[in-house]
This record gives sequence, C-alpha cells and structure tokens, in this order.
Amino acid sequence: MIDTIERVKSKQERAREAKGSPFKVRRDINDESLFEFIKYFWPEVCNEEFKPNWHIEKVLCPELEKIAYRVANNLPKLYDLVFNVPPGTTKTMTISIMFPVWCWTKWFRMRFITASHSAPLALESAEYSRDLIRSDRFKAVYPELHIKEDKDAKGNFKVVKEVQVFPGRTPQVLQGGNRYSTSVGGSAIGFHGHINIWDDLIDPLEAVSEVKMATANYFLDHVLSMRKVDKKVTTIIGIMQRLHQNDPTGHLLNKKDKRLRHISLPGEIRNYREQVKPKELIKYYKKDLLDPVRMDWDVLKETMADLGQYGYAGQVGQKPTPPGGGMFKVDHFMMVQRLPDRVEYVHTVRYWDKAGSDGKGAFTVGVKMSKLIHGRYIIEDVKRGQWASEQREAIIKQTAEADGRGVEIGVEQEPGSGGKESAESTIRNLAGFSCFLERPTGDKAFRADPYSVQVNNGNVMMLTADWNHKYVDELRNFPFSTFKDQTDASSGAFHKLTGKRIARRVI
Repeated sequence: MIDTIERVKSKQERAREAKGSPFKVRRDINDESLFEFIKYFWPEVCNEEFKPNWHIEKVLCPELEKIAYRVANNLPKLYDLVFNVPPGTTKTMTISIMFPVWCWTKWFRMRFITASHSAPLALESAEYSRDLIRSDRFKAVYPELHIKEDKDAKGNFKVVKEVQVFPGRTPQVLQGGNRYSTSVGGSAIGFHGHINIWDDLIDPLEAVSEVKMATANYFLDHVLSMRKVDKKVTTIIGIMQRLHQNDPTGHLLNKKDKRLRHISLPGEIRNYREQVKPKELIKYYKKDLLDPVRMDWDVLKETMADLGQYGYAGQVGQKPTPPGGGMFKVDHFMMVQRLPDRVEYVHTVRYWDKAGSDGKGAFTVGVKMSKLIHGRYIIEDVKRGQWASEQREAIIKQTAEADGRGVEIGVEQEPGSGGKESAESTIRNLAGFSCFLERPTGDKAFRADPYSVQVNNGNVMMLTADWNHKYVDELRNFPFSTFKDQTDASSGAFHKLTGKRIARRVI
C-alpha cells in the first residue's frame, strides 16, 4: 500500500515538474532506465519505428545497468558478460550505440573501448553514438554534454561537460570520457576502458575459417582484455549470434576459471529450448518465439531457407549445430557390450589420421572399424592423443601388433612434401603389415557424408568403452566441431571398407 502511495506521489510530482521543466522530468526518467533512454532517443539514430520486446527491456538493459553502476562506483567486477541473440534484435543499437551515451549522461568521465570484426562496422556504431550526442533532441535534455571539438574523430572521440561555476560567466569545461573504436587485428595500445565492448568479432561469412576464428579469440584474450583502466573493476561485455563451436562465446565458455555470465536467447524454443540461459527466461517466450513481431514463424522459415540448417542453428538457435546434432545423428549409434562373433566379420581396418604437432593443434587418431555381414559396421576402438613424432610412430606400431596382422592399416597422407614423407615413414615403420596410403581430396564434410548415412540409419555399432564420449561429442558437432580428427579417421576407414579409396599402396 505504501509503495502504491509513493508511486502516485511520484507521478503527481513529475506532472507538476513537467509543467515547469519538462526536460528535467525526461532526465529523471532516462536516468532511472536505459530502456526509456533508448525509446526516447531512438528516432535520432534510426528511421525505423522502435519495436520494443521483453529481451531488451527485461534482460539486455537491466544487465547493462548492473555492470555500469558497479563500474561507476569502482566496485570489483563480479563477471564479464556475454549475450547470444539472433541478428536483427536491436543488439548493436542497445549495447554498442545507446549504452555508452546513457552512461555518459550519468558518469561523463567513463571511458569505453569498442570493437567489432571490421573497422567499418566498429566506426559505424561509434558514429551513431556521436551523432546522437550532437542531435537537437539530445542537447535539449543534456545541454551540458558535448563532443570535444579537437577530439571528434569517429574512431576516437571525447566527451566534455560544461559546468556553470559562477552565474553570468563562461562555463567551466570538464574533460570527460572517450570512446575508442577498433577491430579484430587492430590495435588499442595507449587506450584503456572502464567498460570494453565487443560486438560480433566474427563475420558470419568467415565463421568456418579457423584462421579468422583464432585471430578473433587472440584479439579477445591478448588485446581487449589487457586494455583496462582497473583490472579489478573494468568489465568486458560481448554480444554475438553463435557461429561456431569455438567462436568467441565458445572460446570463453571453455575457460574453466573464467568468471562469465552467459545469457543465451535463441530466436525460437520449439527446437532450441535447451539453449535458453538462464532457464527462467523461458517464461517470456510467446508461442515459442523470442520476438513474435520481428521474428514470427514465417520469418524464421525464410531465414532457415536462406541460412541453411547449420547457419540457422547457430545464428537463430544459438547452438552452432542443428537440432538433434550436426551431420551425424549420434543417438542412432547401436551401443554393444561385446564384439560380434568372428563369423560375422567381413573386413577390419585401422585408419590413422596423423597430427604433426606435439601437445597442441590437432590430434593423432587411429580408428578401428569393421564391416560385418548384413550391411552393418562396428567401431571397435579409437586411439587418440597429441604425441611427439617418435612417440606417435611407436604407438602406431604397438597398436598394429596388438590388432594383429588380420587388420589392414590405412594412413592418411597430408598435402605437400612433408605430409608425403611422414606418411611413407609410417608405412616403413609398419613393414610386415598390410598397409595403404590415402591422399583424400575434397571437403571434410563431403568425405564424411557416406559414413554419416550409415550412422543415421542405425547401421553402425559401437563397443562401449572410455573413448566413446569424446568420439560421440566430436561427431555430434561435426562439421562445426573444434576437432575433426576422429571424424576424418572414421571416414577413411569406412571408405576402405566399402571399396572407395583414392590411392593405395600395399606392402
């Protein structure tokens, strides 16, 4: 009852104040709510009508406000923050454009570093923020805030505040915060932020590029995270749609000691309910949709047609593999506790996909697969490790001896003279065993497709063992899995068992 009376008083007081000072009331409303600030100034940065939705009002804005207040009060950060939301949901407008300006209206000395996957995109967001401050609508509400005249470049502009110290005299100009914009591969040397913001560090068109992904993650770890005013206080905020298992979001989530708050909002939960984080946000979805106005089922259907199942799963579902898995429906594997009788065997192959590095990069994998009668196959064993070359060759030899001479051994030959020499060295090491070299061609997913057909139709069995989890996990996420060595080795073995091979050398 008391709260109701207070709210009524507040409305009455604001009504009285509005008659005498309408902009003071607007300042008070904006001061209390980033969402109200965005609604009021939306026409200054966008010609389209503002379409509010609960994810902006109840999630994005409150989360940003919490961080801003902690930073402004110099309190140690609780966590860094990562949002995953579909494109076209006002994410950039909220976080990269409006949020820094809202902060300056309250704490004009706050400094920001903002970044995106490209310089033009980073500069565009900065330009919108700068134009907002210069707008007549903004000046009417916040006449004391300006862009410093000799520091007004799109990529690096500074805020100043005019304070009337003595009536009738020229206002005193106080130096405020700034916004420095950069991009992946760019530099931030000499700049430090109270809040650092990254927005889409990877271009969706380059999501399958391991080089681009590694560069983005390196930028996040070694550039943006190092440019802080106070390492205990400065908070990093990121926002993106999921693009790959090891994109910046996946990269951060894989860090066990990282203090990270992860908010994931898929565009629909008919197929991606498990991707909603935190789970209590599910209650806001209507008809299983994040935003029924901008992203109804007809729009999503067209989006699926445009993006394909993998792109849709990542950008809309916030799961960088399609529902139920990727190319492989791993729940269709037939798990068995013991091997079939020998009379059921037709042919057995151990296929090796070798890695050249010790302890880093890809794994060396040897998959043992057999063809059975009645058109079935079984995965009997997987050897996997990151071994130095001498140790790797010793393990391959030991495995061959343990498998016995009835098992044919395949070795993948990597491109180039180094790959040829390495493969031929392995063949010499296996003298006395039936071996073959294979020089695979084409896309990895294309080579894996025939094997996936048999898995998805329930024709592949798997012996229960400790290696099952990592094997199944890789295939579940393929072709967007972080590692692809087990899939490649399985594809090689399957091709040999079905008589589909590119090159063969038997000793």
